[in-house]
Amino acid sequence: MIVHIQGEIVTTGKDSLTLQMGGFGVQVYVPSALSHQSQAGEMVFLHTHLVVREDGWTLYGFDHEIERDFFNLLLGVNGIGPRLALTILSTLSVDVIRRAVLAEQADIFTRVPGIGRKTGQKIVLELQGKVGESGDMRKEVSLLDKDTEVLEALIGLGYSVIEAQTAIQSIPRDAPDDVESRLRLALQFFNK
Repeated sequence: MIVHIQGEIVTTGKDSLTLQMGGFGVQVYVPSALSHQSQAGEMVFLHTHLVVREDGWTLYGFDHEIERDFFNLLLGVNGIGPRLALTILSTLSVDVIRRAVLAEQADIFTRVPGIGRKTGQKIVLELQGKVGESGDMRKEVSLLDKDTEVLEALIGLGYSVIEAQTAIQSIPRDAPDDVESRLRLALQFFNK
């Protein structure tokens, strides 16, 4: 099993990086945010997961180990393959996935291209008890409904789901709980 790799980025694609490692060029599929922020010539260290099938070997890479762990959890859900798991992690952050599962908010997953209501419910059901709660997770679960409203407002204003999720993640942990304040703070993210 290849658990991590390090190399120089040769090219970037929509959802992949090609790394120069010794005398080899290795294609690694990565979340879209990582491929967009990467540039040729940079050195990168990725936590990886190798998928071996009879028609080929495919390497998936992530900035953080927790992303790879959630990728593996998503692969354990019946009907979720590696490409769809990568799309989920490209659209939703690990924290949003964790909060959605803990709060049993299957509709969060329907915002991911290729996931319908039934698949969203299946993800929530099969990940229950596997995502765990971290320090402030109980408070974050109570904020999920408010953040969902903020997400919908940002999407209504024309931002993509990925942009909206990133803006919501930028909201400070000690921010007020009301939707208006949280929306105002999320909009400040775009004015930086």
